[in-house]
Amino acid sequence: MTPESPGVPAAPEPEGREGSPRPRAPEAGPDAFAPHPEGLAGFLAALPRFTQLSAAFTKGRLPERAAQASGLHLDKPAMGVLINLRTAGRPLRVGEIAERMSVVGPHVTRHVQVLEKRGLVHRVSDPEDRRASLIDLTPAGREGVERYGASLFSWFTDVLADWPEQDRADLTRLLTRFANDVTDRIALLEEEPEG
Repeated sequence: MTPESPGVPAAPEPEGREGSPRPRAPEAGPDAFAPHPEGLAGFLAALPRFTQLSAAFTKGRLPERAAQASGLHLDKPAMGVLINLRTAGRPLRVGEIAERMSVVGPHVTRHVQVLEKRGLVHRVSDPEDRRASLIDLTPAGREGVERYGASLFSWFTDVLADWPEQDRADLTRLLTRFANDVTDRIALLEEEPEG
């Protein structure tokens, strides 16, 4: 997925997830989020690589190609709704989908309406609040998002085919840790009072 892909949930995962041994609380004080000098040089050296990856994903139109290969022919936000429902593994409220995608509810509502008309999602009653409804994948929606994921997986598998097994394992472990730690750190920033 691309860095701007809506497929990555915005909410932090629970403690104890694989690859991230601990969510760290920052030290108190205004410098709690200041960069550590020993890590800054390494990060600055890697920063152009993040930019390179982002540009490659964007220029290569990988998400659009995967959506076409899935047979769904949907734009990124609509695919993001399906991916978030699949990732959650349960029906979600429109507000939950919006939060995971870091967008506003009306944006998601428009895409849900299109997906409903295409038979890819449907509404189910919320067992906790009968007045509310949840959005769930239909069998066709689940099959489509699985084909989308398989297309992406196939592409990445081809890219890494010549890598030694240990390198692939290290990449998975370190990317998981990095994503989890970044998510944790951003969640801490959002909890800090502004001022």
